Amino acid sequence: MFVKEQNIEEKLIKKLRELNYVYRSDIRDRESLEKNFREKFESLNRVKLTDNEFERLLEQITSPDVFSCSKILRQQNTFEREDRTPLHYTLVNIKDWCKNTFEVVKQIRINTKNSFQRYDVILLINGLPLVQIELKSLKISPRRAIEQIVKYKNEPGNGYGNTLLAFMQLFIVSNFSETWYFVNNNNEHFKFDANEQFLPIYKFADPDNKKITQLYEFAKKFLSKCTLAEMIGRYMVLIESERKLLMMRPYQIYAAKAIVDCIHQNRGNGYIWHTTGSGKTLTSFKASTLLKDNPDVEKVLFVVDRKDLDKQTREEFNKFQPGCVEENTNTRMLVNRLLSDDYKNKVIVTTIQKLGLALDGNNKKEYRKQLEPLKNKRVVFIFDECHRSQFGENHRAIREFFPNAQLFGFTGTPIFEENASYKIREGKELRFKTTEDIFQKLLHAYTITHAIDDGNVLKFRVEYYKPKSDTDIAPKDLPTKRAIIESILEKHDKLTNFRRFNALFATASINDAIEYYELFQKIQEEKQKENPEFKPLNLACVFSPPAEGNKDILQLQEDLEQEKEDLKVEPNKKKEALKKIISDYNKKYKTHHDIFNFDIYYQDIQKRIKDQKYPNNNLPHREKIDITIVVDMLLTGFDSKYLNTLYVDKNLKYHGLIQAFSRTNRVLNNTKPYGNIIDFRAQRNNVDEAIVLFSGEKKKGAKEIWIVDPAPVIIEKYKNAVENLKTFMESQNLEFNPSEVANLKGDEARIEFINTFKEVQRLFTQIDQYTDISDEDKKKIEELLPEESLTSFRTVYLDLARDIRERQGKTKDSDDPIQQVDLEFVLFDSALIDYDYIMKLISKYTYQEPKKQEVTRTQLIEMLSSNAKFLDEKEDLIEYINSLEKEKPLNEEDVRKGYEIFKENKRKNELKEIAKKHGIEFSSLFNFVNNILDRMIFDADALTELLAPLNLGWKARAKKELALMDDLIPILRKLAQGQNISGLEVYDE
Repeated sequence: MFVKEQNIEEKLIKKLRELNYVYRSDIRDRESLEKNFREKFESLNRVKLTDNEFERLLEQITSPDVFSCSKILRQQNTFEREDRTPLHYTLVNIKDWCKNTFEVVKQIRINTKNSFQRYDVILLINGLPLVQIELKSLKISPRRAIEQIVKYKNEPGNGYGNTLLAFMQLFIVSNFSETWYFVNNNNEHFKFDANEQFLPIYKFADPDNKKITQLYEFAKKFLSKCTLAEMIGRYMVLIESERKLLMMRPYQIYAAKAIVDCIHQNRGNGYIWHTTGSGKTLTSFKASTLLKDNPDVEKVLFVVDRKDLDKQTREEFNKFQPGCVEENTNTRMLVNRLLSDDYKNKVIVTTIQKLGLALDGNNKKEYRKQLEPLKNKRVVFIFDECHRSQFGENHRAIREFFPNAQLFGFTGTPIFEENASYKIREGKELRFKTTEDIFQKLLHAYTITHAIDDGNVLKFRVEYYKPKSDTDIAPKDLPTKRAIIESILEKHDKLTNFRRFNALFATASINDAIEYYELFQKIQEEKQKENPEFKPLNLACVFSPPAEGNKDILQLQEDLEQEKEDLKVEPNKKKEALKKIISDYNKKYKTHHDIFNFDIYYQDIQKRIKDQKYPNNNLPHREKIDITIVVDMLLTGFDSKYLNTLYVDKNLKYHGLIQAFSRTNRVLNNTKPYGNIIDFRAQRNNVDEAIVLFSGEKKKGAKEIWIVDPAPVIIEKYKNAVENLKTFMESQNLEFNPSEVANLKGDEARIEFINTFKEVQRLFTQIDQYTDISDEDKKKIEELLPEESLTSFRTVYLDLARDIRERQGKTKDSDDPIQQVDLEFVLFDSALIDYDYIMKLISKYTYQEPKKQEVTRTQLIEMLSSNAKFLDEKEDLIEYINSLEKEKPLNEEDVRKGYEIFKENKRKNELKEIAKKHGIEFSSLFNFVNNILDRMIFDADALTELLAPLNLGWKARAKKELALMDDLIPILRKLAQGQNISGLEVYDE
């Protein structure tokens, strides 16, 4: 409707004025912004500051540290006045955010020493710029729009670090029809890194999860004064341990509100159905902390049903607010904290088992009797997973002892009549007990269907095993264990994008897990003897040992039904097998675990699964786990972005199936398009039943939402994408050939190629992880676009993309078509061809006799050119390869050392050229760059000092600083490659 950005902006201002914002046309620069803030500050705190005091106040409160400014915003602070008396002040009315002043400004220009940025629309709360709205006239990717804001925020000397813009809390990006918002943060949490793990971005939604994305409707619902105040004041969380800001998602806010309202109105119990992976810990934390200030509530207990979850949840809560939850090492400590009047003991995390002991009337320590003073008080119980242990005696004890208690449960998989297993007696009849029986009513739902729709979790690709021959089938019509292992070894690399990700293998019993573990090792040894090039998978195996009276193990086993049952038979045999498994693990990973400290071994496995990050220089592959063999463990409550595959040789149904599948579907980036499930038990009907049961109200079409298209459908989409690319090339009067891309004329044509080929690569990445593609289909894929042509197209794409990226860094015109291109480099990053692999190939290249030609120079360069991982290092590597003499063979270590020396000399020569160009002493420039690398921070004063001998005026020096940094950025980026140097991201465009 309104195409021009100016029209959208004018209409937005009009809408905000209708929402009772005061439009301040007079605030157009830094000076008028600070003047307005001073007036609001003095009015709120009933004080009159001198000019000197106000300048000192600004200096004290503004900081490049977003977290620090965000804390100051939300608390009472102290300032020393000129007469040495303290001034206790707040920046806003923190008790009632709605009672602040709300103003809107547009096209404000903030001039700083090195920055002259202008901002579309900014919302001021009590004179502070807390919300920035950037408007676009084109339908561009939200990631690209956000990337622009990140880049501008990270420019040297920008206003976000040394003006009132330091208090910015939220950014909103809109092109009128689509609107997104995201939280401000320090640079380490506010970036687009090489693996394209993006900032959490949000679309606003109503309680039924209907998206509100049209700008003026969004303004009405989200930017109304009290709603915005509530979003910033109540539903943003400051994570102290990470110095990071977090915004609750809409469904989390509605759930927390539903619990709080239910308690305020004393409307009984209720449960929250939020799918696995939706962040229920944050939701429950916020609900708990909001209840802290309710004087009618005596205690809030967050109850988990496993010891490891007790620790995990306590750590999560304390991450959100340090020290808010203390450890209950035993039941005595729990009882003491329940009886304590200390405010910090109002919220308690505990296991239901400890709570059960405290309420056990037969307990000799008489804890129940000591808790009598609490009996009739209002106590709130929030259950982490509201089934299993909540259905038994412990739950009954809670209800009987606390008649005025309110109970709330969180679950990703509620118990309905169809999937219930616990029975209760009603008169003469027995019937199954459901979640609703316990918690009365559903307060809010956010199902897996919602989450997949929103992109908060991934779809599943379910592949059902097809035997190759009759010998693969055991007598019970199931595949043999050998056939399953052979199938896994054949498929694993493709499924996990060449071990970029890892997998769980769910087995039916402890005996099966042991047998699989031993057979896996045997088969891999056989394959290594047959083929020395075979790379065995790193295996781990975990199941609980016999408890033998150990309370921690007994507690762990309460949620491990199959393992608990298995350990009733031949427990010692299973214990010895587990000892051998742990011993193998110690040898492989150079650890010192034992069965007596099983929990530490279990935690070490979890950490390695979570640390599967690529590239391997973060953590060598030898330190990672490829497949973890399990029975019950890790199939519920365990999350890792780097786990993408589940092998299943175990009967799964309903909530057990959904919980197990959901281990694979955490979002990472485009190299992880879905969670892989490889089912060896032909459980298609069970999968279909579970999808219907847990789809909530959206049962129709749920399967299409949950499950990815089968291979033939994706291949057809790929075919169309290739044909679109061909049609585009022909429309430019060019042959369908990679070499012809260089002849594209004008930015529009180049951008269209980028977007068209990107879709080809995206679909190829998806197809490449399918392992059930027939030979005929493989032939069809190759005919559509031969591998050699695809590789060449990747190369020209990356060359073009690098040029566009450099141009994006040089222009600040947001309407320039070049600025709108979203390059998505991660699609062109092969996990197989990593740095180690290239070093080995270079070594082979120097060893070869000319006639053998195992790897040619051309092939080496082609690999480098078609892989985004080497985008910034390609030229260095090619120059290094060309510098090597074939008659001087080098081993891999020599190649690595030689390359490091080559790069160091090249960087020094580049710095010498820059020093000469800008008239600076080389030694001074060299020290300046090393200082940045050593301190991991950019020092603006050091830059000024570097140029001081040139005796330039202020304006000339500012220009010189920017020009110098433009030249240094590429070198700094290269020097920082492979390091996590947060300060350098100031310049990383």
